[in-house]
Amino acid sequence: MASDLAILIAWDTTLLPKSVTTKGGAVFNPQDDLWNFRDGLDNIRLDYSELPMTEELLRSFKCTLIWFAENRSARYMESVFQEFSFFVENLYDSADDALSVITGTDVLNQRAAFGHRLKQVASVLRKWTGLRLPGVSNDVISVLDQIRTKGAPTGVAVMTLDPIMGPFSPIEQAGIQDALNDAYSAGKVTEEAFLLAWLFIALGSRPVQISALKVCDLSRTVAPDGTEAYVLQVPRAKQRNASPRDAFKARPLVSQIGKPLYAYAKKVRARFDGKLADTGQSPLFPVQEQYEASCNIEGWAKFHRNRSGLQETLKTALDKLQVMSERTGERLNMPPIRFRRTFGTNAAQEGHELLVIAELLDHSGTESAGVYIAAPPELAGRIDKAIALQMAPLAQAFRGHLIKNESEATRGADARSRIVDLRIDRSASPMGSCGQHSFCGFSAPIACYTCKSFEPWWDGPHEAVLDHLLNERTRVSDPRISAVNDRTILAVAQVVQLCRVVKEGTNG
Repeated sequence: MASDLAILIAWDTTLLPKSVTTKGGAVFNPQDDLWNFRDGLDNIRLDYSELPMTEELLRSFKCTLIWFAENRSARYMESVFQEFSFFVENLYDSADDALSVITGTDVLNQRAAFGHRLKQVASVLRKWTGLRLPGVSNDVISVLDQIRTKGAPTGVAVMTLDPIMGPFSPIEQAGIQDALNDAYSAGKVTEEAFLLAWLFIALGSRPVQISALKVCDLSRTVAPDGTEAYVLQVPRAKQRNASPRDAFKARPLVSQIGKPLYAYAKKVRARFDGKLADTGQSPLFPVQEQYEASCNIEGWAKFHRNRSGLQETLKTALDKLQVMSERTGERLNMPPIRFRRTFGTNAAQEGHELLVIAELLDHSGTESAGVYIAAPPELAGRIDKAIALQMAPLAQAFRGHLIKNESEATRGADARSRIVDLRIDRSASPMGSCGQHSFCGFSAPIACYTCKSFEPWWDGPHEAVLDHLLNERTRVSDPRISAVNDRTILAVAQVVQLCRVVKEGTNG
């Protein structure tokens, strides 16, 4: 259909069809100056009304975009529209009238300004010419053939361990996980947002993959001994010429994630009882219930939260955590892509080969995965006492409350609340008190310093704890294992500093 239509329009560009069906199945009217529709998991919006082009040139541009709509993903069509619109607006800045033709000189003049972005502009111009539509001069293709349009640079954030958009450091990862668990237990983030965040952490998936998940994608098996196993069939989503749910990759989930996710999925299934013929087709992360009535799309994506909506849900939840970075001293920037880059970086640092990393990241080839192999070997650097004391205020890993002595403790003189470790202090001097009344299965005192229930005493042997952890870190040769307690080291160092300040103030 697309090629026949293009030949017809090449003779008369006034013949825009009244209806076009995208590759993803969405329908829109290309005669409108605003193409606004939902295609699968994406809300598409293309506004032609302000483009500085003559009517004939605009119609040819629309005809070209129709081909992209029918033969490429709607998201890609939107991307080339945005780049080409910017290209046209740049040309108009140096012209007196609306553009009526695009020439090879125009391409050359914009080459420096666009850099790698010229590649998408070139794809539009080549298709425009191939469809024999008016508006592009004969020299454009020859100019494009003579210049090299490079793609966008890849892997820079990973290779440079960028603290804003690159992989999280081990200390940052621990901070995110601790803060996420605390926020959920305190009711600050919803069950949905909590599980959503953990899926990004555990799988390193793209937002579109998570958005495309359905309840039926999660399965549970129970072994004869009662052991439960959870597997999530993750849509591949980004594969060329395929809809998001045409292919899947099985991903096992640890029970700490799989079990609560399975219970959550049962609630979602119950919510759509009577709304969907097969509740197994319920989206795992659906639109909010109050928006169901306005969800007028049909097909597999019905009731699914779109890609941008899912990312906004994640962002809203993570913004509440206020996790600090020891590298910048500021709140962590936590877009989904950083979890993916962290996942790949961790896989490389654990010694996995290129093919394994590509498989874990669901890449069709190994080129993109190569940046993780080539990246610096360790995000966890050397930490000694001086560095720990310097980094501690930046990381803010200590989350408890400093008290003078047991008289100020939440549990008072309850001997069971005292935190003691004879390996560190032979005199059995308490490091502090535990303000939690319920049973705790974590290892004291190491786990205490990053716990919000810990109440360290002013005169506790905190420097001895710090020295013990630093000695243990030096003793272990494997850098991945030695870095396990790095966040705790910074938390202890922060307590040491706080105690010094208090003592100096008291003595002064």
